[in-house]
Formats: sequence, structure tokens, C-alpha cells
Amino acid sequence: MALIDQAIVRVLPAVPKPVVRRISSRYIAGATLADAVDTVWELNAAGKLATVDVLGEEIASERGAAEIVRAYRDALRAIEDERLGANVSVKPTAVGLGLDAALCLRNLETIAADAAARGTFVRIDMEDSSTTDETLAIYRRLRQLGHDNVGVVLQACLRRTQGDVRALADLKPNVRLCKGIYVEPPEIAFQDFEEVRANFVETLELLLDSGAYVGIATHDDFLLAEGKRLVDERALGREEYEFQMLLGVREDRADAVVAEGRRLRVYVPYGEDWYEYSLRRLQENPRVARHIAAGTLGRLVPGGGRAA
Repeated sequence: MALIDQAIVRVLPAVPKPVVRRISSRYIAGATLADAVDTVWELNAAGKLATVDVLGEEIASERGAAEIVRAYRDALRAIEDERLGANVSVKPTAVGLGLDAALCLRNLETIAADAAARGTFVRIDMEDSSTTDETLAIYRRLRQLGHDNVGVVLQACLRRTQGDVRALADLKPNVRLCKGIYVEPPEIAFQDFEEVRANFVETLELLLDSGAYVGIATHDDFLLAEGKRLVDERALGREEYEFQMLLGVREDRADAVVAEGRRLRVYVPYGEDWYEYSLRRLQENPRVARHIAAGTLGRLVPGGGRAA
């Protein structure tokens, strides 16, 4: 199956843009802020919260980073004006981390201050392992500067993550815990599926026991069940944790979480960078490429796809 996955990934850049758009349209709100607002409205009407992500990574100029900051401020204004149940997620490389860590910090502080003034929250996304130390340092600095409306992401695939939980414990952080999708070398990341699962559960236990607010980000049935077990064992209230999922992925599972009376937040990406985002996400995770290809075939040809 891995050979099939890699074959799908290799041909993705040759796939015509309209086909990629069709494949990705289920997982991206659209190209504009209005598209994102409409998507969040629909999610809110279904009892779901959202986190809005402006597409764009590895920005190569200060001007480009400034444009992303303006887009986030527009999104925050829309969230307030439309009274949406939503916050925002920001990738550090979108606001200058690849150029200068100090620039990234200033830009994130601008977004965090704007969000605080509007009564909402900013999630600092985690990217590949080359950015982990700087991202966590920036998060700590923002908290030291008084920005308590800021959270971060930790990835269960990384061997270092439980150590990061212990290092952050004094902050009582707000953490999104996910498996992680970046391809990393075995010396720093677990390669076995069950090892990643086990580290996810152990890391979640550490976070909950440290008093962190956790966004349990998974579509994995086993991890969903373990997450529910761990929060229920601790008798956590509805406002003390949440589950998180991606737009367009396993929506039946999302509906089931909401039906149980639990908080669920959906990751809503939008922007002109939809094509590059789609290719990167699929190339970074060949298994997802296979599942999406199967699902797309199933929608185009009755009986033609069976997504797991």
C-alpha cells in the first residue's frame, strides 16, 4: 500500500488545478474570508466551534508576513462582527519565523493583542521539527508578556513531546494535541502507528494532570475513546477541554461528539494559497492522499472508492 501512496503523491503536481480544487474543496472553506465566514456559520448552526486559518506558510518577505497579519486582523474583526463561535490558528512561518524570530514574535503579538481586544483566542500552530524550539520559545515569551489568550500545539509523533509538556507546565498552557503529519527522521519521531497512539494517550494524561486545557485533535476512533475516558475519569466539565477535527474529515464522528454534549472545534482553512496548501498536505502524508483519492473517486464514480 505504501507504494501506491507514494505513486499518488508523485503524480499530484501533474494533476490539473480544477481536479485538485475538486479534491480539496471539501477540506478548505474557499479562497476568501467570506467563504470562511459562511463555513463557520454552518458549523456553529450544527453546534460546532471553529478555528480559522489563513492559508500561507514559509512567507519569504516582511511584506508578505504583514499581509498575513492584516488578513488575520480582518478575520478577527469578522468573528467579532458576525458573533461567530470561532478563534484563529496561525502558522509561525506565515508571519515571519523563517525570516527572523523577532519579527515573528512582533507579528504574533499584534494578532494576540487584537484578538484579546475582541475577546477571542489565538492558537500558534506547530510545523515541522526544525521550528519546534523557536515556536515554543515564542509561545513562552508571549505568555510572559501577558498574552494569556494564546495557545500552542504539540505533536504526539515527536519523541520530545512529553518533555515539552513538563517544561510548559508552569504556564498551565492551552494545548492542541495532535498526532502530527510531518515526515520526520526516526531519531526524533516515532515511526510506528501504535507507538504514536501510545504517546498521544500518555501525553494527554500528562497535560490533563498538569491542569492544561487540551484540544484533543484526532479522528482516530481509538484516541477519541481514550480521550473521552480520560476526561470523564477526571470529571472534567464541558468548558474544561474540547475535541478538535479537520473540516470535511470524518464528519460523522464530529456529529457524534456534539451529540454527546461535548465541545468540538473544526479547523477551517481558507485563502488564495489553497493549491499549494493542498499539495503540501497531501505530499506530507501519502496515506491521506490515498484516502482522499479514494473518496473523490467514490463521489465521481458510484462504487469507485472506499475511503477508510
